[in-house]
Amino acid sequence: MRLTSSLLALPCTLLALSVTAPALAAPTTYTVDSSHTFPRFSYSHFGFSTQLSRFDKTSGTLVFDKEARTGSVDIVIDTTSINTGSSAFNTHIQSEDFLDTAQYPTATFKSTRVIFAEGNEVKPIAIEGTLTLKGVERPVRLEISTFTNKPHPMAKRDAIGANATTTVKRSDFNAGKYAPNVGDEVRIDIAIEAIQQ
Repeated sequence: MRLTSSLLALPCTLLALSVTAPALAAPTTYTVDSSHTFPRFSYSHFGFSTQLSRFDKTSGTLVFDKEARTGSVDIVIDTTSINTGSSAFNTHIQSEDFLDTAQYPTATFKSTRVIFAEGNEVKPIAIEGTLTLKGVERPVRLEISTFTNKPHPMAKRDAIGANATTTVKRSDFNAGKYAPNVGDEVRIDIAIEAIQQ
């Protein structure tokens, strides 16, 4: 009888422990909102002007663990979605001399390290990772100028938004045609939003 009473009390004890024990935070995964995520790039055109273009299709995931101050980024850019403002130039940029989208229709960025600001505010300030373009892998560092993590007013789920920049040399990716007359250095600006899965 005593053993039976102890067994009956066990579920109640476990329930009490589960209620009083603190919940452990877990990494949260976010899906890139492709309608508000656009990598843009700019370069000097023969010293006359700075040309601005963008890619219209981007996908991927972000993982963010606020408690542990860790995260990761995995992005895929559809290089065939390039938008220069001119359909003829879109085709030109997709040629073998530049993006060679027939052979390499995507570019990817995979993070190796997310760097957070010191202090109480949980805020990423930079992301280090590998950019793969035309089959060439190069380490890059994205500097984050703005970062927001809060509930999305329309999606009614947690969301992340950020703006980041980096500069690469297109010749490092076998895309250096007409350099240096057309600037070899290319600035990449990324506006990204992602919604919790």
